[in-house]
Amino acid sequence: MFPKVSVVLLFSIFFFAFFGSFLYTTSPYTLDSHAILVGPSSMHLLGTDRLGRDILARLIEGGKVSLIIGVGSALIASFIGLILGSIAGYYRGVVDKSFIIIVDLFLTFPTFFLLLALVSYVNASTFVLIIIISVTGWMTTARLIRSESFKITSQPYIKILNIAKVKKSKILLKYYAPILAPIFFVSFTFGVGGAILAESGLSFLGLGIVAPQMSWGTILSGGKDVIEIAWWVSFFPGLLIFLVTFSLINISNYLQQLTNQKEIGS
Repeated sequence: MFPKVSVVLLFSIFFFAFFGSFLYTTSPYTLDSHAILVGPSSMHLLGTDRLGRDILARLIEGGKVSLIIGVGSALIASFIGLILGSIAGYYRGVVDKSFIIIVDLFLTFPTFFLLLALVSYVNASTFVLIIIISVTGWMTTARLIRSESFKITSQPYIKILNIAKVKKSKILLKYYAPILAPIFFVSFTFGVGGAILAESGLSFLGLGIVAPQMSWGTILSGGKDVIEIAWWVSFFPGLLIFLVTFSLINISNYLQQLTNQKEIGS
């Protein structure tokens, strides 16, 4: 039940972000000095911020940026983890030892502080944040893929294929990829939620998306100084971030259960 609800909720939020502007045509950039910090009403369904800008319109516009960063960085990070983890698990030896050193080097620093360090040296944009979050988020996926690749490499049929001198690329694509796909998808869904939270955290600290661009994190940050008198400015972007993350966690848990059941059955 919960996975179905989560999928419907997630699709609804994506539709809201990418197609909401066709239904709600108010500009997210228009300043209105006569409507500063107006609460939710028929004129402004989710209220306005301290510059008189419509919150609902800004959530629609900011949702595009947050979701693109979340999906883009999670996809790249998962692919990096899949490629490096499978190569390390297949080749072993020096390749695997080098892999462990690189992963341990990245994990020496807490991920969020590493994000802060990298962002402080560049001007943040959607593309830059996708790259930075990807570079700092592939390690967990890679370690999971490596562990599973070790099991696959130990299988007799893989040894026979190696003796028969079948191309390594063919072995990885034909025999490794289908088995590793469930882990990839689970890591990807977890990664989207983590990336959105990372972007929101950076934007909340003023190190993320720069105006006039906006994201849910920047909208949330804009309401922290007026939260006592205008709760709606921070509440609604925070609610959307929570709903997306919660839905993705439910979907990830469901996919993980299916993977575990498949392993037990085999």
